[in-house]
Amino acid sequence: MELHDVWFVLIAVLWIGYFFLEGFDFGIGVLTKLLARDRKERRVLINTIGPVWDGNEVWLLTAGGATFAAFPEWYATLFSGFYLPLLLILICLIVRGVSFEYRHKRPEERWQTNWEHAIFWTSLIPAFLWGVAFANIVRGVKIDQDMEYVGSLFDLLNVYSILGGLVTLTLFTFHGAVFASLKTLGDIRDRSRALATRLGVVTAVLALVFLIWTQVSRGDGWSLIAMAVAVAALVAALGCNLAGREGWSFALSGITIAAAVAMLFLTLFPNVMPSSLNDAWSLTVTNASSTPYTLKIMTWCAGVATPLVMLYQGWTYWVFRKRIGTQHIADAH
Repeated sequence: MELHDVWFVLIAVLWIGYFFLEGFDFGIGVLTKLLARDRKERRVLINTIGPVWDGNEVWLLTAGGATFAAFPEWYATLFSGFYLPLLLILICLIVRGVSFEYRHKRPEERWQTNWEHAIFWTSLIPAFLWGVAFANIVRGVKIDQDMEYVGSLFDLLNVYSILGGLVTLTLFTFHGAVFASLKTLGDIRDRSRALATRLGVVTAVLALVFLIWTQVSRGDGWSLIAMAVAVAALVAALGCNLAGREGWSFALSGITIAAAVAMLFLTLFPNVMPSSLNDAWSLTVTNASSTPYTLKIMTWCAGVATPLVMLYQGWTYWVFRKRIGTQHIADAH
């Protein structure tokens, strides 16, 4: 296996890690409006991700940096062609981080309500737009012979990509509901599990249509296996949620995300960004990659740094592993 193939796999792993971790993060943000009944319950939900949300975003930074260094042509075409949706995602992530930090700085109800609205919308919008972006990458976009995107914003809004956005939105919200039932106590835990069941059914229908569409249009034997794993894990996650096995349900919903993302990357390879105008103009792991020397240096750096980051992040989750409930939230002054 060539180093550019290795880095294609590593970038896929980074995106899997990001969607696994940031997926329930976004889901919790959406649930602050769908699940919480009052300000104290919203504080419970926010506190479940309070110690970890910023660490989860490290995976996005690493995936973007790895793409820039390993596949500069892919990075350039992607960020120029998807400029507006990616800019909107970036703005949402900035406002979302500020919302978490500023929400509790003042006691006024209007102040906190406005920041809670911001948390909801800046969680929902990226969760939808990531699905739109990846669906378009898999489907293929208008790339010319100079490796430049020549389409418009409206070319990115098609039935397949919108379906992809709905799948990621519902899947992340389901993932977040399962995480909430795993991390909370009392009535909010029971309602999280009940909501997860309803969300899981909707997610299963949308995901099945999207994955079958993807498999029929671009899939092969390996992607079919990944699709089967994703569907089986989602069904099993629903079953474990109904049985009250929240830990297993969360692990299986995470496997669903991992298998679904793996399927998308399997349908791409050896392309990294297919051209809908001419297959010969597609960006591949070969024509979009950096030099072998650059990839070799990156491999050594990643081999040293990645285990340290994963150990630190795992330790963070271990420290903040206990459940919380409304009884742990002090009354507002």
